[in-house]
Amino acid sequence: MKVFVSFLCFLSLLLFTSAEEEEDVLSSILRDRSHIEDTLRLASEDNAGHYAAALQKLRKIYHSSIKPMEQAYKYNELRQHEISAYPGRTLGDSATDGEITSKPMVLFLGPWSVGKSSMINYLLGLQDTPYQLYTGAEPTTSEFTVIMHGDKIRSIEGIVMAADSSRSFSPLEKFGQNFLEKLVGIEMPHKLLERVTFVDTPGIIENRKQQERGYPFNDVCQWFIDRADLIFVVFDPTKLDVGLELEMLFRQLKGRESQIRIILNKADNLATQDLMRVYGALFWSLAPLINVTEPPRVYVSSFWPYDYAPDTSRELFKREEISLLEDLNQVIENRLENKIAFIRQHGIRVRIHALLVDRYVQTFKDKMSFFSDPELVFNEIVEEPDKFYIFKSILAKTNVSKFDLPNKDAYRDFFGINPISSFKQLSSQCSYMGGCLLEKIERAITTDLPGLLSSITSGKNPTLTSCEATGCGEKPKNRYRRN
Repeated sequence: MKVFVSFLCFLSLLLFTSAEEEEDVLSSILRDRSHIEDTLRLASEDNAGHYAAALQKLRKIYHSSIKPMEQAYKYNELRQHEISAYPGRTLGDSATDGEITSKPMVLFLGPWSVGKSSMINYLLGLQDTPYQLYTGAEPTTSEFTVIMHGDKIRSIEGIVMAADSSRSFSPLEKFGQNFLEKLVGIEMPHKLLERVTFVDTPGIIENRKQQERGYPFNDVCQWFIDRADLIFVVFDPTKLDVGLELEMLFRQLKGRESQIRIILNKADNLATQDLMRVYGALFWSLAPLINVTEPPRVYVSSFWPYDYAPDTSRELFKREEISLLEDLNQVIENRLENKIAFIRQHGIRVRIHALLVDRYVQTFKDKMSFFSDPELVFNEIVEEPDKFYIFKSILAKTNVSKFDLPNKDAYRDFFGINPISSFKQLSSQCSYMGGCLLEKIERAITTDLPGLLSSITSGKNPTLTSCEATGCGEKPKNRYRRN
């Protein structure tokens, strides 16, 4: 109510003032944004050369040591059997150049009209410009809107984004043309967008008729959730009820608790006592959905460009806002380290997959005899892997955690479309010039990627040597020749 009254006063001032006076009124009612630039260090120069050199080396490690194993054992075709088989990544997805070079992604989720688009406008300073995201009291955002950096301001259709292999959005084609029509990209030159990409999403609507969106909304949300570095789940004091769609969303967020930031927006609409009640009610609603020991941090403020309503906790709201901005800055500062850690984690999963396929192949060969039916033998192995110690042997003989093992059911489907005869054993995946695939991926996991990470944290410039850049090197050692 306080915000509504102050907004009416603002409109009346504009109606009876000249253009010059109107500018003075706007400047007096708009909030100071200097703390955003200071907290996010937008004025400081980014070490682009250092960052590009590290990405080039990371890309080389991936293409030379991890991708060959992906392709040899068809890691892309391993299907997901749980909502999130691995936190932060869908089982069976491969890394792409677009994802390696992409900026950190910040995803905005929440009910309709809670201020997600207004928050993006505020962070980017887009208010009262032709390029601001449309906002209103009714559900306004019906598209997934990706706001990213570009040399000039332009809008990009979803079909174009999905067709561009240099971007990280090409996998979205699998959700169909109806979804691509609801995907929009906006490019603009902005200091913050040089370091991060924002994704605005349609608000969650619990009305069943309005949930008929024409595309798999939950699957699309999961795709973005799996790739987001930071997830802002936004509420306002009038929309705290948890319905089926919001409950499903939090199920999809399982395992991503460290990336979630819950925001109670429009907090200056309430008096302090009412705000405390609303804060408690939000915790009460979310407690059954977030099953973690430590309760999530809830940031309480009002994220829009206009000044706080009078007689509200201005200092508290500003401190909360700065606290959230510091979290965003942390993600930006650690973007390179996070990419290296992600590629290493991905390499570990590819290695485990290759070891498992190798074990299936070895077990099949051991159980086959002259009179055996190959199909019956292999079906028995796939249906009852524990009987043949497939997974237990991997744990016993290799440095693999039982928590990193994929779902056994995934391999039933995997071998349903990939005959066992199409795979070689790991011991056969060696060449004179290229070396062994297993040795290369293990060296990347244990030496190359940790070394690259160490060079970044120590402040060294991880530039490629001329040989690393051009592919030259020492004369390969003949591994088949006796010393």
